[in-house]
Amino acid sequence: MANIGLLLRRLIGTRHPLVKTAKGLLYDGRYSTQAWGLIVLLLSKAAGCRLNIQDIEEDKASGVLNSQRILAEVTEMIKTSHLIHKGMINLHARNSIVDDVGDMLYGNKMAILSGDYLLSTCCSELAGLRNQALNELISSALRDLIEAEFVGLRDKQNNPLPSKPHARQIEYTVTSQNNMEPMVVSDALGNARAEWTLRHILNTASLLGKSCQGTLILAGHSSELQKHGYLFGKHLALAWQACLDLEPFTAGNTGPFNLVSAPVTFHLQYDPSLYAEIERGMENVEDIDFEKVRQDILKGPGLEKTKQLRIEHSNAALDALECFPPSDARSALTKMIVAM
Repeated sequence: MANIGLLLRRLIGTRHPLVKTAKGLLYDGRYSTQAWGLIVLLLSKAAGCRLNIQDIEEDKASGVLNSQRILAEVTEMIKTSHLIHKGMINLHARNSIVDDVGDMLYGNKMAILSGDYLLSTCCSELAGLRNQALNELISSALRDLIEAEFVGLRDKQNNPLPSKPHARQIEYTVTSQNNMEPMVVSDALGNARAEWTLRHILNTASLLGKSCQGTLILAGHSSELQKHGYLFGKHLALAWQACLDLEPFTAGNTGPFNLVSAPVTFHLQYDPSLYAEIERGMENVEDIDFEKVRQDILKGPGLEKTKQLRIEHSNAALDALECFPPSDARSALTKMIVAM
C-alpha cells in the first residue's frame, strides 16, 4: 500500500477522479469514512460470544474475537476497493481535446490494480476464517455492490441519473425473506422512495447489514439475533445515507451533488417537469444546471420527506438494537444513531 501511495503522487495536479477518491478516504470533513469497521466491532462487543473458544482466539481487552476483528477489516477493505474501482474515467467519452491521456490512462490502471489488490486480500482473509456461511453472506454483499452499478440510467462517465418519475407509487419491499437472494428491481425505478431504497440497499446497506449479521455468525448467535443484526446494519446505513443526502442543501453549499439522492427523487415525484433539466445530463452530468435544481428542491417538499426518511430508518435501527443486552458498546451505537 505504501508503493501505491507513492505511485498516486504522479496523479496529483491532474483531473483524474482517483485523486479525489483517495483524499476522501483519508478525510472527508467528518472522519466518517472509516466508521463501518468500528460499527461491526461495537456490535460484536454488544452481542458477546456464545461459543467455547480458546483464549488465543479472543482479544480479552476489547471483548471481541480475532475473527470478528478480521471481518471488520474486510468490511472496510471491500468498501474502499469499491470506491477506488469507481474512481475511473471513460476516456472515450471525453468531450474536450485530451492532452493528458497518458495520466488519465495511468490513473485508470491504478484504480483497477489498487481495488483488485484490496479485494484479493479480502478473499484471502475470508478464506482464512474457514466459515462457509460467512463466505456466502459476504459474497452476496459483493454481488449487491456490483448490481448497484447497473441500476437505472447513467451518463457516459457512469454517474447515476434518476429514472423518470411514475404517477403510480409503490412501497418497496424485499419479496423474499432470504437476504441472500437478488433484489427485485423492476417495480422500483421511477418510484421515488422505492428507487432510493433499492439503490442504497444495494450500494451501501447490504454490505454493512451483512457484515453485522456475519459477526454474529462468528460468535455462534441464533438466527433470530443474526436477523436483528442485519436489520440494524441495513437501517443504520440507510439513515446515514439520508443524512448525507441532506448536506448539499444546507446553507452555503454550492456545486454538483448526487442526482439520485433522496431530496432529488422526492422532488421529481412532486414536480416531474424538473426531469427536463436532468435529461440534459444524459451525456454528461456537468451539463446540468445544479444551482437551478438546488433552488427548485429547496422550495419543494423533498427535504422534509428526506428528514422523515432519516428518522424512520434511525428508529428502525434503534428498535433492532434493543434486542441486544445493555452494555457500553450498545450505548455507543445508540449515541451514534441519535447524533444523526
